Amino acid sequence: MGDPGSWPSSDRAAGCRRGRRGAGSVGGPVRLVAVVPATSANLGPGFDCFGLALDLVNEVTLDPEAAPGVSWEGEGAGELPTDGSDALSAALRRTAQVAGRRLPPLRLHGRNRIPVERGLGSSAAAVVAGVGLADRLLGLGLSADDRLALAVELEGHPDNVAAALRGGLVLAYRGAGGWRAEALAPAEGLRPAVLVPDARLSTVAARAALPRAVPLVDAAFNAGRAALAVVALTARPELLAEALEDRLHQEVRLRLVPEVAETFARVRAAGIPVCVSGAGPSLLAFEREGAAVPDLGPGWRVLRVPPRRTGLEVEEAP
Repeated sequence: MGDPGSWPSSDRAAGCRRGRRGAGSVGGPVRLVAVVPATSANLGPGFDCFGLALDLVNEVTLDPEAAPGVSWEGEGAGELPTDGSDALSAALRRTAQVAGRRLPPLRLHGRNRIPVERGLGSSAAAVVAGVGLADRLLGLGLSADDRLALAVELEGHPDNVAAALRGGLVLAYRGAGGWRAEALAPAEGLRPAVLVPDARLSTVAARAALPRAVPLVDAAFNAGRAALAVVALTARPELLAEALEDRLHQEVRLRLVPEVAETFARVRAAGIPVCVSGAGPSLLAFEREGAAVPDLGPGWRVLRVPPRRTGLEVEEAP
């Protein structure tokens, strides 16, 4: 449907009609739980295009019968807003607004496992959960492309939100009708290891550091590596070391966090394919038999999580 802000009134009316038959209106209020994965975007040369879902999930419980409010546990629990200004709440409100609906008073509780501001799609996970919960609660019946359009409008990063919605490996692109995503099956045996530093780096700062133009030779290099990365990630992981090379964004972003740049170089020197995860500062490495990430010392966590083949899931809470 393209930009959700431009949905015609007939579509909004249809959403309202569907909503009267939705989960929250038949048999009384229903508690819902959304499960949404962490994501690693770019994957080296696939800038603003490639995304990989990881088996590290946040869970959000929506309860229309409990006292209204927002609460968190786990990652970011002491710093995320509890006044309704968070990305999850904003996504719920926007989804309802686009459909011409009004949300009932709600209690939201997030159980967060995805580190915040580490390049692992924590904000994308919140937005995707909000869109999915509103869709299910109000019975909107949004299509996969509708959900993607809304999530990109709110979060701004199609690679992360597409992977969080669809799961697996995705290629996000903007077509004539708006944002689209193609899903690919990750190669069997991929062994991602997420290297999470104590240091943080906001996506805004990481993007602001990027050059506005790049040499043609670098653009051509990345085009070739992006094509190779599709082969490596879906069929031939032995090509990953070269396939993850990039000349558009990684070096610039690594310079912003010298200790991460040092670890990046150390992991590559050990023969382990590695890239910056999203905007950073986390790194995504791919281990294999006989080649594991070495002990990184204080200030680092290593999370060994396989690709997650399913994206957003919304179910009734037990």
